[in-house]
Amino acid sequence: MKRFATLLLLNLSIFHGLTDAVRGQAADSIPNELQEIILGIDDAANQRDLDQLIEYYADDFSNTDGLSPETLSRAIGQMWEQYPQLEYNTEINSWSQTGEELVAETTTAIKGEKNTQGRKISLQSEITSRQYFQDGKLLRQEILAEQSQLTSGINPPEVELVAPTEVKLGAKYNFDLIVNEPLGDQVLLGGLREEKTASNLYLNPGAVELEPLPAGGIYKVGTAPLLPDSNWLSAILVRGDGIIMITHRVNIKEELNNSKPDQP
Repeated sequence: MKRFATLLLLNLSIFHGLTDAVRGQAADSIPNELQEIILGIDDAANQRDLDQLIEYYADDFSNTDGLSPETLSRAIGQMWEQYPQLEYNTEINSWSQTGEELVAETTTAIKGEKNTQGRKISLQSEITSRQYFQDGKLLRQEILAEQSQLTSGINPPEVELVAPTEVKLGAKYNFDLIVNEPLGDQVLLGGLREEKTASNLYLNPGAVELEPLPAGGIYKVGTAPLLPDSNWLSAILVRGDGIIMITHRVNIKEELNNSKPDQP
């Protein structure tokens, strides 16, 4: 369930009437047509109209995690079975056009709840992605940032996450999930799982093993792979009065977006 939120973000930007001009525009100059279509897509998602959503994808659609229209449709359907009511809110951060392709960077927030064996579970997710369109169809999507949070219980731990969104090949990085409140005499259990993003994990996510935590949180030093990739880091903290689980995406790149040339 921790990664299904990503699936619902693949349907958030559609644009028609592409031109040959090349331009880059801020969010305050978004064409009315684009704004109206994105509002319509959000509405279709809120209404759980799967057929309408899939109509916006090209037959050869691809994304960072290897999803196809078929796997996307199955995963979204399963997500909606688990969370009967989800709310979507999409913002366009920027847009540009090169040749026949329109590129839109969007951030979408999703929230919802479900009940499992009498326990309420709340979901909050936010994803920023870059999406490419042509002839009114979504061709491909790059996920730039992603974080999802699940909470349950009367008083889930209040936490602070310290982790990068992207790291360079082979670099070391910290992933810290810190509890921002005294534990008192309560026992804190936790666990962390790191895995490569993959389309099959949307439907079959891995489990996280729990163990007692002597410190107030989870602290990990990771080493990025030597090839470009994307990893999910999923951490869970369990206390007698509540549970919190956070999944954070780390993109491994040859060069970072905010990298500066080395000084001589």
